[in-house]
Amino acid sequence: MVSAVDDNEAAALKAAELFKTPADFALGVASVEGLPAGDRVEVAFAGRSNVGKSSLLNALLSRRSLARVSNTPGRTRELNYFTLGDSLYIVDMPGYGYAKAPKSLVEGWTKLIHDYLRGRAQLKRVMLLIDSRHGLKPSDREIMTMLDKAAVSYQAVLTKADKPKSGDLNKVMRETEAELKKHGAAYPVVLATSAVEGLGIEELRAAVAALC
Repeated sequence: MVSAVDDNEAAALKAAELFKTPADFALGVASVEGLPAGDRVEVAFAGRSNVGKSSLLNALLSRRSLARVSNTPGRTRELNYFTLGDSLYIVDMPGYGYAKAPKSLVEGWTKLIHDYLRGRAQLKRVMLLIDSRHGLKPSDREIMTMLDKAAVSYQAVLTKADKPKSGDLNKVMRETEAELKKHGAAYPVVLATSAVEGLGIEELRAAVAALC
């Protein structure tokens, strides 16, 4: 019988092997017609604008500026594909909830996200990033409902976990876990991360590696 400890060690080794491979930007996709061939597993990262997605992706992929970090919400305007090894794409999705851009552009990004989520068979999971200082917002719940309808697996990842006090962070984790139980496509494990302190990065890598 394989113990949970053995499983955890195997997952850690698999993640270490995968993430020692240099990550590179592959392409930006502005419409579903430009999506790459479906020959790799895809794990997408989504979240409200300014949730810390770019910082987390850079920490995850051990690259200082692979994903562009900006103080301007809504900077990511395409599906940005990053290669990791020869079997995985990490997909950086446009931020939602706010964007300092014309309404027509925001509507275009929204349609791109909808079309991508509905028709991408190789998309194994969406990592839904939640600011640990604020918890779930209405815009997050809208995305969760959309993911449920599309039957796309998703997992909540708390960002900026170095910011709130320990008790406040635990409260947000409990509330997020309780809400996820109401959603059929949600993966039940919530991860807490900090791009600044490296908190939870290894656990996130293991979760991604397990999908390959």
